[in-house]
Amino acid sequence: MNKALANMPATIQIDGSQGEGGGQILRTALALSMITGQAFELINIRAGRKKSGLMRQHLVCVQASQHISQAYVEGAELHSQRLYFAPQHVQSGKYQFQIGSAGSTTLVLQTLLPALLLQDGASELTITGGTHNPLAPTADFIEHCFLPTLTKIGIETEFKLNKAGFFPIGAGEIQIKIQPWQHRNKLNLLDRGALQGTEAFAAVLNLSEEAQIAQRELATLNKRLKLDTQQLFHLNGISQGNTVYVKVEHQQHIQLFTALGEMRKSAEQIANRLAEQVKQYIASQAAVDEYLTDQLLLPLALGQGGEFTAQCISEHTHTQASMIEKFIDCEIEFIELNKNLFQVTVKVKEAHS
Repeated sequence: MNKALANMPATIQIDGSQGEGGGQILRTALALSMITGQAFELINIRAGRKKSGLMRQHLVCVQASQHISQAYVEGAELHSQRLYFAPQHVQSGKYQFQIGSAGSTTLVLQTLLPALLLQDGASELTITGGTHNPLAPTADFIEHCFLPTLTKIGIETEFKLNKAGFFPIGAGEIQIKIQPWQHRNKLNLLDRGALQGTEAFAAVLNLSEEAQIAQRELATLNKRLKLDTQQLFHLNGISQGNTVYVKVEHQQHIQLFTALGEMRKSAEQIANRLAEQVKQYIASQAAVDEYLTDQLLLPLALGQGGEFTAQCISEHTHTQASMIEKFIDCEIEFIELNKNLFQVTVKVKEAHS
């Protein structure tokens, strides 16, 4: 056995059918493997899904991770149910990745961002594919909610949506500049503070009766939520679609709720469902919604930890927490305070200071 291999830490074994059994297990494993240098073997990939194994967008996450970390990889092919990934050395730099379909650009971004933050040099990523996908954070969510929350813990990025990409065509593009993470702050977001305002934004791309769809969505939202402001915004791109989001601003936090137009669903139906989510959030005392809860665990575990209140803890979030604890010496706790209020605490050992 050669000496380099003898010094490699033992491979972490992961069963991809655990918890909610989706692609997030893979993305989190890739991110943590690149950060810690630990190899992993993932079996039963996406066993919980109708079409199991690696789909195109998961493969792009693997290939992009392999590229930035010069990893040794086995099993990186479509529908593969087993993957071995051994990173060598993460390199900051300027990267372009193409999903070549409407697969989610934001999920590729969330796979690569943690490792690139921890490098000494700045990086720039350009990712083409889908930007507004039903089962992933939209580019708007990343730009106006996820990244602004990360600034609280000292993470600096510049994000641009160059082109919107809707299913099935995609062809959207996001671009992000990532600065090295210099000053790591602890997150304290137990109290969201007083409500400052509620704003709604709607956009339509390449559909007939464009303005009407967006205006009807805004009118419905205004009726349900008594908005402070409402705005039509403009998208570029060659795909067709409709997106609408509501920004709820409290003193300490801005939370975003998004919805996408669907075939055979009226503008009013889409807006009503979105209004319902916003009302539930405002009625709760929580700072952070279900999806952002998921996405904050890893950055907090890599930094100084912290605590925040969450609206609910999904199975997705439990799966994410147990994945992080496999790779990093930290403790993630969920305490139920009442029906729609949980306290999330991420405690890290002193190693990251």
